[in-house]
Amino acid sequence: MKTGGRLTGLALMTGAVMLFAVQDTTAKFLLGSGLAIMQAAFVRYLGHLVITLAAVLPKHGVSALRSVNPRLQLLRSLALLGSTAFNFVGLSHLPLTTVTAIMFAGPVLTTLLAVPMLGERVSPVQFLAIILGFLGVLIVVAPWQADFHPAILFSLTACVCTSFYFIFSRKLAAESTAAQQVWASGIATLCLAPFALMQWEQPQSWAIVALMCLIGVVGGMSHSLVTLAHRVADASVLAPVVYLQLLFASVAGYLVFGQVPGASTLLGAVVIIAGGALLWLSGRRKRIAAIRASAIAVSRENSEPRKTKEER
Repeated sequence: MKTGGRLTGLALMTGAVMLFAVQDTTAKFLLGSGLAIMQAAFVRYLGHLVITLAAVLPKHGVSALRSVNPRLQLLRSLALLGSTAFNFVGLSHLPLTTVTAIMFAGPVLTTLLAVPMLGERVSPVQFLAIILGFLGVLIVVAPWQADFHPAILFSLTACVCTSFYFIFSRKLAAESTAAQQVWASGIATLCLAPFALMQWEQPQSWAIVALMCLIGVVGGMSHSLVTLAHRVADASVLAPVVYLQLLFASVAGYLVFGQVPGASTLLGAVVIIAGGALLWLSGRRKRIAAIRASAIAVSRENSEPRKTKEER
């Protein structure tokens, strides 16, 4: 991978993570202004769907709607929908940094789910990462504290949904990116539409209308940037960038809502990030070992014909 490609990928991924923080901040603000949760989730996915169709249809046509595995694609889309809906419920009651820190446990939980669902093996290092991840979540949630808020359970459910979304995404590795984007945003829009219309609240100002449009645009752009980033840089290079979202969420939470992350949130986030870093390092070592083994095998294959000629 060229240095230019890595830098471009890092820049794109940083932009995507920043937009994720903007999306959560906008959602929390809209929910605080009186919008229903389903209404906010609906406009988020409707904007995503419009952007996706505008980008995909001129290039791929209706073929972008076809899927190699519709059933699995439906499950993946519902998992993403559940993640967003439960995340919005959490955001309506909890600080941005708390919700963000809990969601960081997604990759760790995905590693655990990959054992029964994908048949993957967990190494001792990965097992340690899983323990650290759950310990970090326990510190953030702090169920022993008197001010424990039940909305934390919704954020934990959102994290579980996100992990299933990652698992289904791995199973659909052969699926085109265009199809995945259309299905994810389309299914969510269709499922949320009736609930959003039943709970629809009239926006109080044009500023709220503008934010409703913004959250959809930001949602679509963030996923597009993630896709572009993975086209020019390896996933192992991009993975650590995700943890910048806690920084962006902390800044947004302070500037918009006057919220300062508590000590337990910061400590738990550090422990969760440590677990994620272990997963990243473990995966990177496995990939490097596989590349070296492949290079040695190719080298041996190339040397065998030369030996045969010399023997003759």
